[in-house]
Amino acid sequence: MKRNGYIIISMMMLFVSIMSSCKKDFIALNTDPNGTPNALPQQLLAPALVNTLGINMLRARNFNNELMQVTVDPGDSEGKVFRYDIKRTWADVTWNGWYTQLTNFKDIYTIASKEVTYNKTYMGISLICQAWLYSMLTDTYGDVPYFDSNKGKEGNFTPKFDKQKEIYLDIFKNLEAADTLLNASANVVAGSDPVFNGNALKWRKFGNSLYLRLLLRVSGKADVSAQVIAKIKQMVDTNPDAYPIMASNDESAVLRWTGSGSLTSPFIGGVREQDWRAIGLCEYFVNNLAKWADPRLTSNRWSISSYQGGIQGIPSGYAPGENIGIKSYFLSTTSTTTLMNDPLMGNIMNYSELQFILAEAAAKGWISGDAATYYKNGIQAGITFWIPTYNTPIDTYLTGADITWDNAAQLDEKMEMIHVQKYYSMFYTDFEQWFEYRRTGHPVLPKGNGLRNNGIMPARLQYPVYVQSANPDSYKAAVAAQGADDISTQVWWQKQ
Repeated sequence: MKRNGYIIISMMMLFVSIMSSCKKDFIALNTDPNGTPNALPQQLLAPALVNTLGINMLRARNFNNELMQVTVDPGDSEGKVFRYDIKRTWADVTWNGWYTQLTNFKDIYTIASKEVTYNKTYMGISLICQAWLYSMLTDTYGDVPYFDSNKGKEGNFTPKFDKQKEIYLDIFKNLEAADTLLNASANVVAGSDPVFNGNALKWRKFGNSLYLRLLLRVSGKADVSAQVIAKIKQMVDTNPDAYPIMASNDESAVLRWTGSGSLTSPFIGGVREQDWRAIGLCEYFVNNLAKWADPRLTSNRWSISSYQGGIQGIPSGYAPGENIGIKSYFLSTTSTTTLMNDPLMGNIMNYSELQFILAEAAAKGWISGDAATYYKNGIQAGITFWIPTYNTPIDTYLTGADITWDNAAQLDEKMEMIHVQKYYSMFYTDFEQWFEYRRTGHPVLPKGNGLRNNGIMPARLQYPVYVQSANPDSYKAAVAAQGADDISTQVWWQKQ
């Protein structure tokens, strides 16, 4: 028995020795000696983009669309966004989600800037994505953590809130850096990039188009307007070769949902199909399309249900007790077609929006291009983005719809013409409709008699409640600088 015990012990020691050796060999075989054990940019980019678009699309559906009269979630209960009745909890998802993804985008830059993993293209893409997320954060809340944000690894868990003006100026600096980094830079791994399949030039064009969007957003502020307008002119007129921008729908920034794996639309699984149908379309959204005989409606490209033989919306902002019921709605997965799994719903910024940005700049005399041409291009691109085979001459469509450009119109009338159309080009694009309405007051929206907040469109979301206890000093300083933490306090670029 004693001899058997020695044999067992010896065998166990040999087994441990063999396993230890195998473990070392496994690590050696499965670790790139020239790489890094940390995640690489090509591993981080797609998940960060997918997760950001998931947040944007879900909140576009139940927040932006309700404020901007795309849809109405009918009922008499408290907290109905279409009545400007905004609960504080609306602030949490976008705040938490966007800051979480900023960590990933910042890590892409950090890793790509190291000698062993140096890659200018990923660095440029990272800066563009950071600019995109930070712009959404500051346009939603106002002053937010920026320079000290996402530094938990360094022990900073109470970042200060930075002024929106300073945030914007630094965003512009980073977009300039991104343009330089992406100038003639190499493409990256196509599979790492669900937006442009690794095409560095398309990222550069998107970055500069985003730059124009954000320059226009702050162009009404007297303390920066001169430099902002000069920059727009430089990019479009003076030195366009240094700032290439989107030139067609094919260059639009869209994360196309293929339905495979992680590229499955966030609406699938994120929204029950019966809940998708439980939100009605708004009169404003539907009536314009019907009046114009817009092909996105007449061809039912946006998968809308009929009601009593036609497509009908319901009024927004109606008072409790008026018993408004759903009429037409977006079709769900129980139908042959639905926006729930449509590849184009992952829109970040499209060519049509860019054309309307240029139309506004031209109408205001900031650039030399023809506002009417940009306006027509924007409408045509907005339709063909969704219906590539549409081939009706744009002038024929505009005449039939009675929306031809009027050069003799007053500037405010031209702004309404541009922004009514831009409203549709930004369909389901995060909060862009809301941001632009707050900047311009266009398009002019009907006002129901049940609106809260004195009938005034909310100017921002409140900070998440937990921020008050988790970062009290910075929170108090932000409120003291910006104004009361409520939905009526205007952000910097809104204030006169």
